[in-house]
Amino acid sequence: MLSIRPLLTTDQNRLWDWLHVALWDPPPAPLRPREVLELPGVRLYAEGWGRAGDIGVVGELPGETEPVGACWMRLVPDRQGLAYVADDVPQLGIALLPAHQHRGYGQSLMLAALQSAREQGIRQVALTVHPENPAIRLYTRCGFSQRDIRARGYWLMVADL
Repeated sequence: MLSIRPLLTTDQNRLWDWLHVALWDPPPAPLRPREVLELPGVRLYAEGWGRAGDIGVVGELPGETEPVGACWMRLVPDRQGLAYVADDVPQLGIALLPAHQHRGYGQSLMLAALQSAREQGIRQVALTVHPENPAIRLYTRCGFSQRDIRARGYWLMVADL
């Protein structure tokens, strides 16, 4: 049974791993080089986790030493980030380690993160997704709808909370 806990500042190193997995490209492309995490447009989603407005959850399984993944969101001001909608709309990331994908954990994590956002007064959450990413079905089930097309053809999806 998956247990869900808050994403803490002590999870910073794992958050970099999850962000790396979240940068999905269509098969047969492998994971992007880890150096991509050093780019300012990527770092902004994870650097210094735990600042005001950061919301995230981590999924853990009994008997497992490492969490299965996380869903997190952050307010990114000044028109930064591919999923920018407004300064008060957080941009969401989600990642499950490959061994734990396609088991329903993503939906549990996303719904828990969205509930946390709702409880903190957030009214909308945004994300971007490659149009070939099968996770679009998950995002739709969790209340996201396509609102725009962004750079490189990525879909902007927004959930009204």
